[in-house]
Amino acid sequence: MTMWVFGYGSLLWNPGFAYREKKVATLPGWHRSFCMRSIHHRGTEEDPGLVLALDADERAHCQGLALLVEDGHEDQTLAELRERELVSSAYLEKMLHVDLADGRRVEAVTYVIDPHHVQYCHLELEEQAQIISTAVGGRGPNTEYLHNTASHLFELGIEDSDLDWLSKRVQTLTAGSAD
Repeated sequence: MTMWVFGYGSLLWNPGFAYREKKVATLPGWHRSFCMRSIHHRGTEEDPGLVLALDADERAHCQGLALLVEDGHEDQTLAELRERELVSSAYLEKMLHVDLADGRRVEAVTYVIDPHHVQYCHLELEEQAQIISTAVGGRGPNTEYLHNTASHLFELGIEDSDLDWLSKRVQTLTAGSAD
């Protein structure tokens, strides 16, 4: 069985599973944004952080990585991804077609936001920056999640002007609090 996984956030820099191929890929009809309140990994119920999710938008597309799971690891990988990504059921697991940079089109396991879930939000960039600059959860500071994702997108040659702006703004916000 061949299994691809589409990564657009932490899966870019911390997939947590063995893969035998990775390709820059484009997912049509979806937009990457900090539209999910994080109450486990990058925030708490009392002080939620924000994590990236894919929000449906027929005019948009999202560039990320398609990772081909190592042969024989598909079932274990899917179980571990579900434990990680479906912790609060704010994400929906979907099989979506992604276009690989080499011209192939494959179907990939993809986690998208449930727009009806209580953790779904739509915030202006400045409000996102204010939240990300202070939130901390079970997997560490929200700033680490943002900066790791932004730097890996940059390394892959993927432009995301919102993440670039957020990364710079959060650096400015946290520079003053480090004193």
